[in-house]
Amino acid sequence: MASLFESGWQYLITRFSDFQLACLGGFFLHESVFFLSGLPFIWLERAGWLSKYKIQAKINSRSAQEKCISRLVLYHFGVNLPVVIFSYPVFKYMGMRSSLPLPSWRIVLFQIIFYFILEDFVFYWGHRILHTKWLYKHVHSVHHEYATPFGLTSEYAHPAEILFLGFATIIGPAITGPHLLTLWLWMVLRVLETVEAHCGYHFPWSPSNFLPLYGGADFHDYHHRLLYTKSGNYSSTFTYLDWIFGTDVGYRKLKALKNTVVEDNSELKKQ
Repeated sequence: MASLFESGWQYLITRFSDFQLACLGGFFLHESVFFLSGLPFIWLERAGWLSKYKIQAKINSRSAQEKCISRLVLYHFGVNLPVVIFSYPVFKYMGMRSSLPLPSWRIVLFQIIFYFILEDFVFYWGHRILHTKWLYKHVHSVHHEYATPFGLTSEYAHPAEILFLGFATIIGPAITGPHLLTLWLWMVLRVLETVEAHCGYHFPWSPSNFLPLYGGADFHDYHHRLLYTKSGNYSSTFTYLDWIFGTDVGYRKLKALKNTVVEDNSELKKQ
């Protein structure tokens, strides 16, 4: 299996340059994973399927969904792609490579874990800064146009925010100079994580039901439906920073209240 995978990788690196793979290949991979994982949640909303798992009852209008998609295409080509191209020399300088041999799974795992921890820390503080009055009004409010998020709203934001919070995603790979395969894997996992956090559904199979300290859709949905001064839940992936700094108090109180109501209803049914 490993040799087959290496043969496939050999095929790529002999037919495309490092620049083509890292920039154009990476951009195509991002777009494919992002839209293929995010679009189904638009269809779920429109069709009303699996509505019992939807966190908020409100449904986004078709025009709101279409606005999100059109802006995303504009921002991805007008902001994301140029950032990828202009950051390429930095990654190469820091040691990024695409050549064989491929890195061991231990190195890949260690780097991915490091990226998630570092990204979460940088994102948390950057996100809190964006919730200060002036920056929220002029920048971050764009992302909060959707109080009822769906998967694709995860990357719907002001161009300045795309650059500002995007730094949290690229800083880990930028300082470690990973193999391109590791960079691609990190990008895919990060996209899937943020789409899931904004999907608007809490399923029995949602990662937050199995992974300790993982926030997920229920955790982040609370952040979207409250006013900016009281929202909390600023982390991107995990919950511990919000717990440490007390920015999840409102969310925890709401969860405790809901659990109490459920328990009371269960007791009434037994009687």
